[in-house]
Amino acid sequence: MRHVLALVLALAGAGVSAEEVTSAPGALLRALDKVSGETTDLEVARGATVPFGRLAVTLSDCRYPVADPSANAYAHLTIVDTATGAAAFDGWMVAASPALSALDDPRYDVWVIRCRSE
Repeated sequence: MRHVLALVLALAGAGVSAEEVTSAPGALLRALDKVSGETTDLEVARGATVPFGRLAVTLSDCRYPVADPSANAYAHLTIVDTATGAAAFDGWMVAASPALSALDDPRYDVWVIRCRSE
């Protein structure tokens, strides 16, 4: 998993090595219902799952740069479409580059805002 994060960091051009990040106990995500135009902030603890529409969003880890915690956030998410039971997304999302690794769903969008330190 550390190698995957290092690759995501390199692709994002963040200039931060995997050794310079640390895990947080949770994350703040933002979710958009493209049909209604409504956005919802989701606070998710590491290892927890929260519902959004027909999606179930699970946070495995949220990491941030030790030297500058507000600079970026890297969250490993698993997003399951509860209507079909299929994984809609499973991987790392980068707050500074949301298009780098994004949820591909016709109705919903989910992205990382920041790691939660409390």
